[in-house]
Amino acid sequence: MPRGYDVSSVRTEEAIGRTPLNIAGGQNQSRKARKMSMNKADSQKARATIRGNDVGAQLRRARETEHPRHRHEREAKGGTLRKSRVWSCNEWDQLEEVIVGNPLHARFPTADPSTQLAEFHDRSLAEIPRGPFPQQIIEETEEDLNEFVRTLEGLGVTVKRPETWPHEAKFSTIHWEAQGYYNYCPRDILLVIGDQIIETPNVIRSRAQETFSYRELLIDYMKSGAKWYSAPKPMLLDSLFDCDLKKPTPRNDEPAFDAANVLRLGQDLIYLVSATGNELGGHWLQSILGDTFRVHFLKDVYYGSHIDSTFVALRPGLILCNPGRVNNDTLPSILKQWKVIYSPPMENTDRYDADYLSKSIGSDWIDMNAFSINPNLVVVDRNQPSLIKLLEKQGLDVIPLKLRHSKMLGGGPHCVTLDIRRTGTLQRYFD
Repeated sequence: MPRGYDVSSVRTEEAIGRTPLNIAGGQNQSRKARKMSMNKADSQKARATIRGNDVGAQLRRARETEHPRHRHEREAKGGTLRKSRVWSCNEWDQLEEVIVGNPLHARFPTADPSTQLAEFHDRSLAEIPRGPFPQQIIEETEEDLNEFVRTLEGLGVTVKRPETWPHEAKFSTIHWEAQGYYNYCPRDILLVIGDQIIETPNVIRSRAQETFSYRELLIDYMKSGAKWYSAPKPMLLDSLFDCDLKKPTPRNDEPAFDAANVLRLGQDLIYLVSATGNELGGHWLQSILGDTFRVHFLKDVYYGSHIDSTFVALRPGLILCNPGRVNNDTLPSILKQWKVIYSPPMENTDRYDADYLSKSIGSDWIDMNAFSINPNLVVVDRNQPSLIKLLEKQGLDVIPLKLRHSKMLGGGPHCVTLDIRRTGTLQRYFD
């Protein structure tokens, strides 16, 4: 269907105004003439009805085959078109709008079984850091993110930020009580697929109310035509985290996963089963998205947390991989259809002292966490010159980003962003 198609322009022949048969009434008209006239009028009316029905059928067929990018722009009332502000099908198309995180009032997630599994599975509950992150770290991170925002806006990208939230406030269910975490990583809690924005059923209890600080943005996106919905709210009982800590994965008692467990490759999604995503979560996602999409499970490869420091999809046909976690044998089969490049070892890891490392949430590979502005331009941590050279060798331009506390807070350039709108269309890139 053409993008500018307007349902109100569809008219039957009656509406167009074809001149009806003029039957001159009167007693002098013969009965035969009246009968012939009436039959002709009835026949004409029937043809108009059939043709009107044909138009309706054609319109329905057109809607069924309408491209998703066009369909999500059309309001139901009167066929009026409008453009949803939410549209992102992959990790690389030209960026137009993005949410950048907010580190203010950030604190360590409450030391409970959910945090232990997701972030500190190698420690006892007593050894998990507690309380707010040091104020210097928060202030320096806000400086770095503000500079990042200025860079994005200089490239013509619209940037939104979540509200500052009182993460120190306590909240509870009938089973547990927790304090908040942070708004630093919007990538972790919201998943954008096409014109859909999904609140995911996050594993850490301290994140249970995190999307509230995005509520005004989400309402605005919904009003623009986006589809906004939430996964089933997980109960996050202690039993969900009763698992083998050598392979830390939430039990399949209910869907539980972070949005950052998902890598978007058009109509194919790779779903990492790890400490922040159980297998049932991937099955729920497949059931919601339907047959248009294929969810591919990545299991027994990396349990630590999210997928975006293991794979970075740079453009169609090119993917960056973490050699510490995957190799040619363990790559998902669909990725073997693309050119695979492996990241060099992370550099400048000695910039942190022992106390800093003891509290850090991110792994040594957090600096591989790159974010694409378009297929030819990518944002990379400035402390990784060898990685930057590798990407430049592939024909990419690189923006080196200063993000001083990505390791402490557990989020690099991809984590601290959520691409809301990119150009392009929904495509299948793999056989």
